[in-house]
Amino acid sequence: MNLRDLQYPIGEHVYQAAATAEQIKDAIAILQHFPTWIETRIENLDEQQLATPYRPDGWTITQVVHHCADSHMNCLMRLKVALTENNPSIKPYDEAAWANLTDYDMPINNSTTLLHAIHRKLVVLFNGLADVDFQKTYIHPQHDNKTFNVIELLMLYAWHCKHHYAHINNLCLANKW
Repeated sequence: MNLRDLQYPIGEHVYQAAATAEQIKDAIAILQHFPTWIETRIENLDEQQLATPYRPDGWTITQVVHHCADSHMNCLMRLKVALTENNPSIKPYDEAAWANLTDYDMPINNSTTLLHAIHRKLVVLFNGLADVDFQKTYIHPQHDNKTFNVIELLMLYAWHCKHHYAHINNLCLANKW
């Protein structure tokens, strides 16, 4: 497998500002199941396996799990801000810098527990939205102040779940773990 395929095992994310009811339902289902998928996939891995990067110069499995908790926590905040303010500018963060903070040295069960809680909230919120709510927007400074709607947020994080699950799963399969 080449480096690009290791980095983007399901392909790069393509933003979509519109989605069918079925696509929305499927994306919410991915959010609902992601914490269990991750927890199940890593439950029998030892410390050495968890410390293995999914690609050269990539994050370890532990870092990926902690990153997902951080990233999805930001998703929750972005969703709530978009739903309660008029086209707000969100606060971006430096995910690579966050991955070097000491909380990434904590046991990953802290982040899997957090993922379960965050995803329960995301699923409840997304399932409770009216069609008009999916059109609410926010501005992302890291994307040249582009405006994104809530559908784009949902689809991005459904992709993000599959993307990072594939990193972990592919590494485990390649090593027969």
